[in-house]
Amino acid sequence: MGKKIERIAVLTSGGDAPGMNACIRSVVRTGIYHGAQMFGVMQGYQGLINDEIIPLNSKSVSNIVQRGGTILKTARCLEFKTPEGRKKAYDNLVKHEIDGLVVIGGDGSFTGAEILSREYDIKVIGVPGTIDNDLFGTDFTIGFDTANNTVIEAIDKIRDTAASHDRLFFVEVMGRDAGYIALWSAIGGGAEAVLIPEKETSVDDLVDKLMVDLGNLKTSSIVVVAEGEHGGGAMAIAEKVKERFNYDTKVSILGHFQRGGSPTSFDRVLASRLGQAAVEALLKGHNRKMAGMISNHVALTSIDLAIKNKTEMDETLIELVNILAI
Repeated sequence: MGKKIERIAVLTSGGDAPGMNACIRSVVRTGIYHGAQMFGVMQGYQGLINDEIIPLNSKSVSNIVQRGGTILKTARCLEFKTPEGRKKAYDNLVKHEIDGLVVIGGDGSFTGAEILSREYDIKVIGVPGTIDNDLFGTDFTIGFDTANNTVIEAIDKIRDTAASHDRLFFVEVMGRDAGYIALWSAIGGGAEAVLIPEKETSVDDLVDKLMVDLGNLKTSSIVVVAEGEHGGGAMAIAEKVKERFNYDTKVSILGHFQRGGSPTSFDRVLASRLGQAAVEALLKGHNRKMAGMISNHVALTSIDLAIKNKTEMDETLIELVNILAI
């Protein structure tokens, strides 16, 4: 089991996600509850290198559970990818006598944590914080539910204007490598079709589908497109469809709008449970694990597996979009 963990730091890394603050709050207060001294690292791994490590107490994380973004800030850090950068980061952890690190982020953040822990004597636990919901070892990642609800709200409003003008709207959502936001929002928003990176759809097949909708006397259609879709995104797909389909076509790209906003109740509870689980895993001697949620129960998965394995897209959900669009 090794020495007792007494001083724990938490950082957020990579893209921000609604619910990160709720997780920071949970990590800090769980650590204090168990008698540990708590620290926050500003600007992710860059802050480790620059020694931007500050003590945190219960008051430090008051009134943040409802806030989007991350009070610890986040940054991309190329220097941390080098052995020299990681040595600086570790030296600063030693300087503050920190023996446990909680990393809230996605697969890139976990990769850095895994390498640091293997190179040096520092225990790390990851918490999945990414709107993409694409990490193996958890049913949901922090921020996905909020982002999905944000997209559905936008789709509902776009539907109003689409129906008023008999238009075909392509709505592009985030998801360079994963189509979970696109798929879930397509179902929840009543879209006629969805295009995702995991399943290639030809323009011909899409046009055939839209022609069926037209034959069913639909006065408007919504197609949700993940930004990483094979056809090159919503703008490119819309242009190709417009060449073959005589319909008033518009494109709406939601962009970083999806990352912001107050987290939903689901994300706040998820973040709070995983923050607690991460700290208690450290205190029990676990290392290089990710705290996730499977079937509403906390589950620890090795970070290596969480990074290398990908959650497979549920084909029945793709079929559901087609069924409900009739």
